[in-house]
Parts: sequence; C-alpha cells; structure tokens
Amino acid sequence: HKEKLKAAQGLHRTRIMEAPPLLLLLLPLAVAALLAVVGPPPVTGSPSPLEDVVIERHYIPKLCAREVQIGDFVRYHYNGTFTDGKRFDSSHDRGTPFIGQVGLGRLITGMDRGIQGMCVNEHRRVTVPPHLAYGSLGAGNVIPPDTTLIFDLVLLDIWNAEDKVETHTLSKPEGCVRTVQASDFVRYHYNGSLLDGTPFDSRKQTYDTYVGQGYLIQGMEEGLLGMCVGERRTVIIPPFLAYGEKGYGTTIPPQASLMFDVLLVDLHNPKDDIIMDNQVVPESCARKSVVGDFMRYHYNGTFLDGTPFDSSYQRNSTYNTYIGLGYVIPGMDKALQGLCIGEKRRITVPPHMAYGENGSGDVIPGSAVLVFDIHVIDFHNPKDTVEIRVTQKPEECNLTSAANDLIRYRYNCSLLDGTLIYSSDHQEKPPETVLGTFRVIEGLDEGLRDMCVGERRVVIVPPHLGHGENGARDVPGSAVLLFELELTHIQKGVPEGYLFVWLEDSPEPIYQAMDLNKDKEVPLEEFSEFIKMQVANGKGRLLPGRDPDVVIKDMFDNQDRNKDGRVTEDELKLKVDEDNEKLRHEEL
Repeated sequence: HKEKLKAAQGLHRTRIMEAPPLLLLLLPLAVAALLAVVGPPPVTGSPSPLEDVVIERHYIPKLCAREVQIGDFVRYHYNGTFTDGKRFDSSHDRGTPFIGQVGLGRLITGMDRGIQGMCVNEHRRVTVPPHLAYGSLGAGNVIPPDTTLIFDLVLLDIWNAEDKVETHTLSKPEGCVRTVQASDFVRYHYNGSLLDGTPFDSRKQTYDTYVGQGYLIQGMEEGLLGMCVGERRTVIIPPFLAYGEKGYGTTIPPQASLMFDVLLVDLHNPKDDIIMDNQVVPESCARKSVVGDFMRYHYNGTFLDGTPFDSSYQRNSTYNTYIGLGYVIPGMDKALQGLCIGEKRRITVPPHMAYGENGSGDVIPGSAVLVFDIHVIDFHNPKDTVEIRVTQKPEECNLTSAANDLIRYRYNCSLLDGTLIYSSDHQEKPPETVLGTFRVIEGLDEGLRDMCVGERRVVIVPPHLGHGENGARDVPGSAVLLFELELTHIQKGVPEGYLFVWLEDSPEPIYQAMDLNKDKEVPLEEFSEFIKMQVANGKGRLLPGRDPDVVIKDMFDNQDRNKDGRVTEDELKLKVDEDNEKLRHEEL
C-alpha cells in the first residue's frame, strides 16, 4: 500500500513539474516554487463539510453570447480569501489577470469546476472545499492544510484554440455592388475594445490600408473581407489571430481577444479605372466632347459612403475647364470626353486618378475614392465658328441683310441646356441694329446677315464670339448661346464712312440743284430740305440707325468748311470726289 501511495505521489509530482508556470494557479511566486517540488495534494485529504464547490453568481450580464466550457482558455481577475476573510492572493494586486485553460487538470479541481459556465464580465464567488483545492498538505506557508478557499472572480476573456474570426453585420446598404477582396485598399473607422468592453483604440481619421498583404493582424484581414462601403460590422478576433502572447504595448494585454466595431468608408483597388454610369442621355446628340473642348458642367461631389465634399450647385456657378489637357484630375479629364450636351453621368474616380495618397487640404482625405454626379451644360472648341441652321425661308428672297443695313428682328436667347436668358417678346418694341457696327455681339451680327425678311434661323454662338469668359448680365462666363431669330425689317445702309449715298446719278450740276432759292448760298435749312427730298424720292439713302436731322447736320458741317453757316459752290464736294482726290494724293 505504501509503495502504491509513493508511486501515485511521484506521478502527481512529475505532472506538476512538466507543466508550464502559468498552470500554477492563484499563487504568489514563492508558493508556486514550493508546489513545483511537493506537487498537488492527493485527493484523499481530510473530509470537509462541502462535497462540491459552491457558486454564487453576483452579477450576470444581460447578454451572454458564450459560456466557458471544458477546453476553453480564460483570462480573469480574482481575489483569493479564506473563510475568515483573510486574503491570501490577488491578481488585482499584481495588476495582471490570470490566464489558463479550463477542464484539463491545469487548474485546481475546484476552479476547473467553478469557472465553467461563466460569461464575460460575470462576477462570481466560488467556494472550494479542501479536497478540491490543496487538501491535507496545503501549499507552503500560504495555504494551511484542509483549508476551504473562496475566490471572487470576474471573467475578462474567453477563447478556444478552434475559434475563428467572428463577424456580425449591424447594418448594410441595400445596393452593394462591390465587396472587399484581398489586395484591395480600404479606409474604415473603428472602435477597438477588449472582450469585456474596455476600449483600447479609436480615432477620428480613417484607418487606411491594403487588405490581404500583411499590413493588419490576421484576424482583421479576415474580418474585413466581404464588406460593402457603408456597412457596419462587429469583428471578434481570438488572441492567436491578434497580438497573441505578447499583446501590444500597454493597451492590449497578452492573450486578449479583440472586438472591433468597423464602418467601411472607402474601397478601391490599385488596378481600378474610372467607372461611368449614364443617368440621362439626350435623345439627339449632334456632337460629343473631345480633347481640347472647353466644357461647362454642374456637379455634386461625394465620397464613396455618400458624404458630400463639394457642389457647384451650392455656388450657383458651373465648373468651367478645358478637357483632356490636364486642368482637372486625371479621372475627370478622361470621364468628360465623349459626352453630349445635357447628359448626366455618375463618375467614380479611384484615388490614383484623383488626389492620391495626400488628398487635398482639409476637404479630401488621402486615398479617397471620389464620386461625381455631373450635368453637362455646354461645351465648345476655341476653333468653333458660328453655327447657322435655317428653319424657315420665304419663297421669294430678293433682298437680304448685309453690313451697314438697319434691321429689326425678333429673338429668343437661351443657354444650350434650354435656360431662357432674353426674349424680344419681353420688350416694348422689336430690337434693331445696324449690322457691322458692333452694336451686338460678333456671333449674333454674323448670324443676322444674308437673311430675308420673314426668314427664321437658329444660331449657336461660341463664347469667344459672344460674351467671352466674363459673361454679361444674366449670361454666365464662357457660355455658348443659342438664338432663335426672325428678321422682320431691312433698311439698306450706306458704306462705312458715308452718311449718305446716291441710289442713282446725282443731279448735274448738284450745287445748282441744291440752291433751291438760287441765291448762291445754301444754309442748313435749305441743305436739309434738299437731302430729305432725295431720300423721299428714292434717289438717295441716309445712314440708318441715327436721327436723320443729326445725320444731315453732320453732312452740312462737313461741307461748311469755313464754318460760316452757309455752303458755297466752292466748298461743296461729294465724298466720292474727296476720296478720289485723297487717293491720287497718296499715289503721288
């Protein structure tokens, strides 16, 4: 019998000596050293009033996703006391929780039983009778023989060697066209906590990294896979897929399970190109934008999660730029080609075709995917000319408008997106102008030429022949203008530099015809009467667009060379004769 007892004691002693130090539970270092020599007490110790452990559950969390089972690893704090309340050990005093495995003989039997079924954050008191603790031998000078032990426990962590990364989706966008894959670059917000809820990390900025390339702990690499932008997910990572036995600094203890609340903000792959989704395409598209065109467009700019960062609508001003020439980010430069006026398109631009790793100021963070919802208002090319489309023309068209003619016309002026700017219908009388005298913009002047009365046209004027980069009242800068024109009246004009022209041969001699009372001098009144008679009889034409009396006065002043208020025969010279004389003088 003694030999069997010795053999049994030797076997127990050998098991303890082979066990690693963390298995010597609940003892200060001195007691642990003693147990390494003498081993645990045999189960045949003195009897105790308690047959089994007594468990008092002082606090049970409302939510308990998992309970301790045999084979689980646990991390917990404890206070160990005798029945009289005297403390013999405390992990709180050491500042380090205990870590051990349950149900495999690596803890005293009472603790193996007493910790099973616990939840994380549960507070439990476990009373262990001597025969399930250190029996009749006790433990050195710390625990006397045949002593009942009381442990006040709080469970901090639980995991198993078979555990995998656990994910729980809290919310997910309905339209999820793309999920995180290995080699993607992601931007996400997170709150990091231990399994008992103790926070260890959180930041205002996103965490930006590649997935599946070793930049993250293995558990997070797995936990991010399959996420959509805008998705919220809880990721629970066992210690061996996190920071393991070493932990991380002072914030993550050894063998700690980690829990992350993750919000995925952004997602792209370095091989991504721009993505274009057509939203509105005009039925007719006579022209598409090409490299070198100048475009005006409205846009709303957002990040991939829908957060806005800029809008031309809020500024009430289009964004104006040349396309394909490097004036905008490369992705937009590419996306703006091949568009129609009036087209609406969503453009998704990966960061390597936008603002890259550095972002742009405080508005666009580094490595951000940008989404633009654009509306093309108009575009033109600096080489464009006036475009004229005749929509109606009279069968008889013998008289057409030309330079220096006085014309009257009706019009509507609008932008290419259909926005009406001006209309002659809103004026008291139809507008009139003398063509070629710079009274209207150059493109409109050109569009009104060679028209018949009653003819209708659509005239498209590029900005360099319109109001240019600065625009005008109610006309935006660099705007292409569309005019709907109808010519209502033509009054033929006179050549440039002339105030009056003869439509047939002038009287011979002209001075005698002009000197109506034959007194050999022609005052202003007589001069005016003569000129008006020629116009009335269709023999001559005054410069149109000005007060006839003012024009005639200018003519008279030109002839009254000595400024005495009378024109004599020696003073009177026709302009054509003056021009010929000047030409001969220049030739000489």
